[in-house]
Amino acid sequence: MPVYEYACTQCGKHFEELQKVSDKPLKKCKNCGGKLERLISQTSFALKGGGWYKDGYSSSKPAESGKGKAKGSTPAEKPAAKVGGSGGT
Repeated sequence: MPVYEYACTQCGKHFEELQKVSDKPLKKCKNCGGKLERLISQTSFALKGGGWYKDGYSSSKPAESGKGKAKGSTPAEKPAAKVGGSGGT
């Protein structure tokens, strides 16, 4: 269950509340009965260490791109060949 952070607009008290995602946000301050605002806080989730690559897979070495292809070689566009013989019959 996530921990939500709240602040009272009347007394200024800040506190955290453990709630289900489906629970409705709290509306009244437990301290003074004032209106509460749910705050957006920074998460504690961070990806650290080796093994996290832009492709989303963890591996000891990054994938080689273009293996077996010459650099700069791209297939050239060719006009379609005509099928059939004499063009005007």
